[in-house]
Amino acid sequence: MSKDLSDSANRKKLKKSSFALPEQEKYPIPDIEHARNALARVAQHGSESRRRRCGLRSRRSTRA
Repeated sequence: MSKDLSDSANRKKLKKSSFALPEQEKYPIPDIEHARNALARVAQHGSESRRRRCGLRSRRSTRA
């Protein structure tokens, strides 16, 4: 599978379960590299509730 997910033909080849929001087919996560990147983005920019949903600790608790 090509990693160019900006191409709609490649995105259509993915299973629904390969998306973070499968009902909307948003945020494709077809492999481990994309999964790691998605977790990093949530840790960097996500709200506290999103970090908790992803199993990431809050910034405050990791500094203590």
